[in-house]
Amino acid sequence: MPLIHDNQLKALLKDTNVVSAELLTAAEKESKSKGTRLRDVLLHNSMIKEEELHRLEAYILGIPYVDLEKETIDPQVLNIIPEPIAKKNNIVAYKKAGKDLEVAMLDPEDIQTIEFIKKKAGLRILPRLTNAVSIKNVLLQYQKSLAAEFSELISKDTAEALTVAGETGKPIDDKDLQKMAEDLPIIRIVDSIIRHAILSQASDIHIEPAEKEVIVRYRIDGILHDEMKLPRETAAGVAARIKVMANLKLDEHRLPQDGRFKIETSEYKFSFRVSVLPVFDGEKIVVRLLPEGAHSLSLEQLGFFGVGLERIHKAIVKPTGIILATGPTGSGKTTTLYTILDILNQPGVNISTIEDPVEYRMPRVNQTQVRPDIGLTFATGLRSLLRQDPNIIMVGEIRDNETANLAINAALTGHLVLSTLHTNSAAGSLPRLLDMKIEPFLIASTVNAIIAQRLVRTLTEEKEMRVLTSAEINALSKQVDLEKILDKLKEEKIIDKKTNLDSQKWGFPKPSEKSKDGYKGRIGIHEVLDMSLAIKDLILKNSTSDQIEEEARKEGMLTMLEDGFIKAAQGITSVEEVLRVTSE
Repeated sequence: MPLIHDNQLKALLKDTNVVSAELLTAAEKESKSKGTRLRDVLLHNSMIKEEELHRLEAYILGIPYVDLEKETIDPQVLNIIPEPIAKKNNIVAYKKAGKDLEVAMLDPEDIQTIEFIKKKAGLRILPRLTNAVSIKNVLLQYQKSLAAEFSELISKDTAEALTVAGETGKPIDDKDLQKMAEDLPIIRIVDSIIRHAILSQASDIHIEPAEKEVIVRYRIDGILHDEMKLPRETAAGVAARIKVMANLKLDEHRLPQDGRFKIETSEYKFSFRVSVLPVFDGEKIVVRLLPEGAHSLSLEQLGFFGVGLERIHKAIVKPTGIILATGPTGSGKTTTLYTILDILNQPGVNISTIEDPVEYRMPRVNQTQVRPDIGLTFATGLRSLLRQDPNIIMVGEIRDNETANLAINAALTGHLVLSTLHTNSAAGSLPRLLDMKIEPFLIASTVNAIIAQRLVRTLTEEKEMRVLTSAEINALSKQVDLEKILDKLKEEKIIDKKTNLDSQKWGFPKPSEKSKDGYKGRIGIHEVLDMSLAIKDLILKNSTSDQIEEEARKEGMLTMLEDGFIKAAQGITSVEEVLRVTSE
C-alpha cells in the first residue's frame, strides 16, 4: 500500500464526514500514543470499512479504485501478466481495450513493475488501486484456468502410461509395480488428479476400477461428482503410485490398507488420508483431503446463532462435564469440537486428545492417534491420558461401554470432556448412553450439552429468493411449523414484524456459469440440547428420546430442521437442501 500521510487522510475524513469527529480524535490520539498509522487504528477499531478506506486512499492518490472480489477475469487478459509476477508484486491484469491494459494493484506507485509489464506486453498500463481480497480472488483464477488443461494433460499422459502398461500384453507382475509407480506418466496422472481435487475444493477423491475403465470421482460440498475416466490399463499403476506415496505394501492386494502422506507447496499444505480396499475389479482407493494450517473458524461461522450459541458458551465455561457432538459420518462433528478446543486453548490449560485419525494439527494440544493393531484403543488411550494431568480431554468417538464409562468418570473427577457419538438427534444421545450401561444419575450429573448437526450446501450469490406457493406451504407445514420459524426470525430481528407466510421469501438455488447446481460451500444446521432440571428428571425416569425432545423444544431448543429453515429464510441455504439433508 502506498504511503499516504496521516494529515492527508485526516483532512479527507473531515471533509467527507465518513468518520465522526469524536472517533477521529480518539483514533488520532491512539495512533500517536502507539506510534502506528492512522489508517491501521481506524481499521483495527472498525471505525471505517476497509473498502471505504481504500476508496478514500485512491482519491488522495488520484487513481481509480476497483473491487474485483466477485469478478471473473477473461483468461486471455489475466495471462498477460505471468502468475509468478502477479503473485510476487500483487498486480493483476483485468481489462484490455485496444492498446490499454488496466491493472489492479495494492501499490500503484510500484513504477518498476508497471514498466516491466509495459515492455513485456507492449501495452499502455493504466494502474488502479484495489484491496487484498480482490487480488486473492483473481490470483485463484490462474489455478482455475489450469484445471481446464488437466483433461488434455491426463489424455496425453494416459497414452504414455498405456504404452508402459501394455508392453507385454500380460497381467502386470508385482515386481513391475515399483517400476510403474515411478514411471513419469503415472506420476503425472496422479499429481494431476490430486491438484485438480485441491482446486475443486474436494474433500475426498474416489478412484474406482470398473470392468472397462477407472472412474475418478470427487466429493465436493458433500456430493460425489464424476470428474474423469481413465483406461482400465492404468488402474494398477495409479494404485501402485498412491501406495508408494502413502508408504503401503505394494504387493498386498487381498487385504484393506490405510496410510497417509503430505504435500506442501508455496500455495497450499495438505495431509491426505488413504484407504485401499480390494474390490471385484481391483483396488478401490479413497483419498481424504485435509487442509493444514487453515485459519480457525468461529462457532458463528460454523452456523451457530442465538440460543444454541449461548448454550454452547455456557457449557464450555464449566470446568467439568461432558459436551457431546452427534450426527452421522461427515456431518462436521470433529470440526465443531476442534473449534471449541480452539476457544478453550489457553496457556493456563492442558488439553489432550485421543483421536482416530488426528485430522487437524493444533498447536499446544497433545494429540494421540488410536492404534488398535498394537492395543492403543480409545479406552486404553483415555486411561493413559488421565495420568497426564489434563484439564480438557477430547475423545474422538465414544464407541463402546468401556470408553463411555471412562469418559463419564473423567468428567466426575474434574475434567471437561469433549466427544462424538453416532446418533441422529441430540435427544437420541441420552437413551444411547443408557444402552451403553451408563447409570441415569451419572448421565444427568455429567452431561453439560449435546449438539446434533448436519451439513447443508450454501447458495451462491446468484441465488433466487421467492415466496412459497400455497401448495408448497401446505406440503411443508406437514413437516415443520412454519409459523414458529417466522416467530423465531422476528425474535432474532432477521425479518420485519409485519412479515407473514405469504410475503416471506425463501432461498432457492439458481444455476450459473460459476456453479452448475447453484451451490458453493457448506454450513452446519444444529440443535443444542441443554441439560436442564426437567431433562435430568426425564433421564432419571428412563424416558424415551421423543419425550426428551418434546421437553427440550418446550425449553426453546430449535431442531435441525427448524434451524435449516431459518437459514433458508436468510438465503444462506435452500428449502430443498434442508429437506434433503434432514430426511436422509
